Amino acid sequence: MASTLQENNPHSQAPKPNFMLKLKENLIFKSKWAELNGAMGDLGTYIPIVLALTLASHLNLGTTLIFTGVYNFVTGAIYGVPMPVQPMKSIAAVAISNPDFGIPEVMAAGICTAGILFVLGVTGLMRIVYRLIPISVVRGIQLAQGLSFAMTAVKYIKNVQDFAKSKSGAQRDWVGLDGLLLALICAVFIVIVNGAGDDDDDRVDNQESETGWKKVQKIIFSLPSAFLIFLLGVVLAIVRGPNAIKGFKFGPSKIEVISISKHAWKQGFIKGTIPQLPLSVLNSVIAVCKLSTDLFPEREVTATSVSMTVGLMNLIGCWFGAMPCCHGAGGLAGQYKFGGRSGGCVALLGVAKLVLGLVLGSSMVKVLTQFPVGVLGVLLLFAGIELAMCARDMNTKEEAFVVLVCTSVSLVGSSAALGFLCGIVVHLLLKMRNMGSDGQSCSDVLWFHRNP
Repeated sequence: MASTLQENNPHSQAPKPNFMLKLKENLIFKSKWAELNGAMGDLGTYIPIVLALTLASHLNLGTTLIFTGVYNFVTGAIYGVPMPVQPMKSIAAVAISNPDFGIPEVMAAGICTAGILFVLGVTGLMRIVYRLIPISVVRGIQLAQGLSFAMTAVKYIKNVQDFAKSKSGAQRDWVGLDGLLLALICAVFIVIVNGAGDDDDDRVDNQESETGWKKVQKIIFSLPSAFLIFLLGVVLAIVRGPNAIKGFKFGPSKIEVISISKHAWKQGFIKGTIPQLPLSVLNSVIAVCKLSTDLFPEREVTATSVSMTVGLMNLIGCWFGAMPCCHGAGGLAGQYKFGGRSGGCVALLGVAKLVLGLVLGSSMVKVLTQFPVGVLGVLLLFAGIELAMCARDMNTKEEAFVVLVCTSVSLVGSSAALGFLCGIVVHLLLKMRNMGSDGQSCSDVLWFHRNP
């Protein structure tokens, strides 16, 4: 539009975009309480994995808090949406389950994964991949990841967890500071406040005449449910482990460059990068971009930029012992579910991480070990459900069939890559079966239905 106006009026000059002004606008809160609430939406994934790596693999928690805090702030300013920063789950799973896969191997895996993603972004190959993958396959990956989160959340709620060994223990007691009853009360509270999404809020806001009950509803629906539940968890953690506060050591942890041997590079790539890469491409880039487009159509979040930010984060932070990180569709769905609508949401979370990392460092782990796991499970449950609901826009039986095949294989085979491959094959077979009958050509079959 600007170029058209300039052509019609040669004396006019198109305004030059102010990069710093755009970054500032991306950090503006849409609603202070809603953004604060949304910042808590990803903690159900972040805290358990970070805690497990800290206990099992001696991850430097202080360094991780500092770097992930910076990641949160920068990505929030760049994208203007609640872009999450999550642990690389496949690498974390290997490190937790394998004592020989230490911090050097973890960091090597993160650097190798980041390097590949960065190259895919810089060369434009990631954009091509994003445009060619059928939307039904993307929805299948999102549904599988969402259901996986939800099933993990139910385990957190029902059973006592040993994060150091990544195992579930005995069934959780009904009554207690981390009891099953507490988790159920938190879940009921979130359902009452947040409902199934924004529809209830819109219905109340659109009422021309507000009765007394409508005013009460409006107050209830505006409560920052996730923030209040997280605050409750912090209080209970202090009550459960009062000695943890006495053990606080003020000041940041010592940041050191990680020494990575040839053996660590080899093991990191084989055991960490190879299983992590498909998950990062599908969930951390493809699914995130699609979900961001669905939730924030006015914002431009490209596969190229997301791939590059994931790469840069780890190409810098992993050398200093920060946990390998990526973006994730589950985190974005969780933060959106609880009210995150701008980059200010994750920037606020980043500032909180940065302050904790600089002030308390690794001594924060003593409080995290006492945090009610059932409460984290509740937050993770609703984040997973929100992500899974993205698949509801599949309107044809053919699309739904591909989604369910992709989801089923991903969950049963515990591999997003295998589910993706099966989804692509089934999509191609269905297109070939219909070729010619509905006006489709061979090129339509090969080039799929392109994502915007």
